[in-house]
Amino acid sequence: MLQGLIFDFDGTLVDSMPLHWLAWNEVCTRHGIHFPEDRFYKLGGVPSKKILAMLSAEQQLDIDTALVAREKEAGYLSRLPQVQLIEPVVQIAREHHGRVPLAIATGGQRHIIPRVLEQLGIAHLFDALCTSEDVTNHKPAPDIFLLAAQRIGADPRHCRGYEDTDIGMEAIRAAGMEAVDVRDLLGEKKK
Repeated sequence: MLQGLIFDFDGTLVDSMPLHWLAWNEVCTRHGIHFPEDRFYKLGGVPSKKILAMLSAEQQLDIDTALVAREKEAGYLSRLPQVQLIEPVVQIAREHHGRVPLAIATGGQRHIIPRVLEQLGIAHLFDALCTSEDVTNHKPAPDIFLLAAQRIGADPRHCRGYEDTDIGMEAIRAAGMEAVDVRDLLGEKKK
């Protein structure tokens, strides 16, 4: 019996990944960081600071990862008016709203996600929001999905998770949930 639905945010509920990429491209160009677009998409759901720490170590860069992460987030925030809903996935949330609890489990940041939810008029659909700040182990670890299930009072084994990345799908499965790849729902080619 279905006890809850848990959605990733960027690339699942909202079409924001291309806007995140533009912000990443700007900040990486400014700081001389090599970060190809295909790798960006593979790391969807990993917090910016964690990505920057990884890139800095790999490329032996002397950068302030927290400062560069803030620059990247500022670049994304400047593009917020361009964010749009991914309607087929949001429709699933609308159809289940009031029937089962709904949560968001995102690698995004707590100060950004509610702004986007309010701007797009869908904040009322969700009973819980779990962000990268709420867990120590990020996707592909299951922690954020397990926390989301806990916050909506659901047994993870009776939850369905929605994701748009391979590492997100891995996290949902590791949490013991039914996993739905929204790329399949949307007929998109796997990135």
